[in-house]
Amino acid sequence: MAIIRTTRFTAEPADAEQVLARRAALIAALRAATPGLTEARLTRIDERTWVDMWRWDSLADLEAATALAPSLPETKAAFEVAKDPSAEQGELVDER
Repeated sequence: MAIIRTTRFTAEPADAEQVLARRAALIAALRAATPGLTEARLTRIDERTWVDMWRWDSLADLEAATALAPSLPETKAAFEVAKDPSAEQGELVDER
């Protein structure tokens, strides 16, 4: 069953380009190191608030990436500009 992990964070408006570049680097690093990240979508709610939704093939794939992520320099770089993150995840139960 696919898993969606949603992360809400804030960033300074002046850092928007860095948010995008560092997020792209993090996604590339995770995809190179672990399987299962099939989709990543980022929305900006207002000038400071962002919501990032990543789709994983399975909970095991997400857990492997979650265990690895703190050791990646790309994670540290991404969260230097992405502040106050909160995350939740759940099974995808319907898609149309």
